[in-house]
Amino acid sequence: MEFTERLAALAHKVAQQKASLETEEATKNAFVMPFISTILGYDVFNPLEVVPEFTADVGVKKGEKIDYAIVHDEKVQMLVECKHVGAPLKLEHASQLYRYFAVTNARIAILTNGEVYHFYTDLDAPNRMDAKPFLVLDLADIDATLIPELQKLSKEVFDLDSIISAAGELKYIGSIKREIAAQFKEPDVEWVKFFTTKVYEGAFTQKVRDQFTPLVAKASQQFLNEQVNNRLTTALGAGSTVAPVATADAPAEAVASEAEVEKDLRESSDGVITTIEELEAFQIIRAIVCSQVKPQRVVYRDAKSYCAVLLDDNNRKSIARLHFNTGQKYIGLFDEDKKETRHRIEALEDIFQFSDELRATVERFIAAPVT
Repeated sequence: MEFTERLAALAHKVAQQKASLETEEATKNAFVMPFISTILGYDVFNPLEVVPEFTADVGVKKGEKIDYAIVHDEKVQMLVECKHVGAPLKLEHASQLYRYFAVTNARIAILTNGEVYHFYTDLDAPNRMDAKPFLVLDLADIDATLIPELQKLSKEVFDLDSIISAAGELKYIGSIKREIAAQFKEPDVEWVKFFTTKVYEGAFTQKVRDQFTPLVAKASQQFLNEQVNNRLTTALGAGSTVAPVATADAPAEAVASEAEVEKDLRESSDGVITTIEELEAFQIIRAIVCSQVKPQRVVYRDAKSYCAVLLDDNNRKSIARLHFNTGQKYIGLFDEDKKETRHRIEALEDIFQFSDELRATVERFIAAPVT
């Protein structure tokens, strides 16, 4: 299993099990140890690689311990402090991690609740852990651009120098991206004022602010949609329209006939809205099945009730359907009789667990005689 697939599998496990965990110890056993072993590649049962309840010789309070120390090349390289899943990750709740960082050789400190991982180093002052992380990994919303940097921490390709040299850029880019995301989701006064004064000549009064706040948010969302659409259009060599996000009701389970498929697809040009999540899911599916067919052969066609992923732009060759129009997401998969079964997913990464089924569907289309 590839690194990305292992990460997606762990993310799925966390989403499924986190509600049942009640203690910090349970979080460590269920989520953190698998992260150290399956993602970073260290043997959690080998004390030469992973030291639980690590104690430093000097410089810390008596009896104070760190949950895990990760050893590479016979040196402590990373310190891991764990909190209960769902707990906020704030440095005031991990003072021992801060102290241990100063008295050990470790250059990487990890503060985690099993779902979110904050990675720290000492960019601001030598041997003093920074107040802000240089990398934030959220298993509920994995940023694919961070995966290569995360992989550098794994046992197989551990590269501390490369990690530290990239940490500064990662730290500030990550912070800026999170700030932009927050502004796109809920723009504050300064953000709204900045754009309003660029396009509106009158005074920025409370009334004007109230008028432009939703407009700025809507413009931001449409801009993102258009950027995604432009990339897909270039990749597919065909146009597809992306519109602002909207929702519609969808049943919990459904099996549609080919007549219904054609009806929905005929309606796809009438008020249909393709969301960013649908486009991202389409890209995941296309990446999965590109081992069977060229990516250009896999396309999407959106309809009011679902987004169809098709082979050769043929609605009789449905690879999957994305039912994302309600609060709960489903992916529809097809058996040999072209019968659809919906599977509930919590995050887009969950699609990877259906890789075999998706590839099998494409294989059936390839093997079918041409009519």
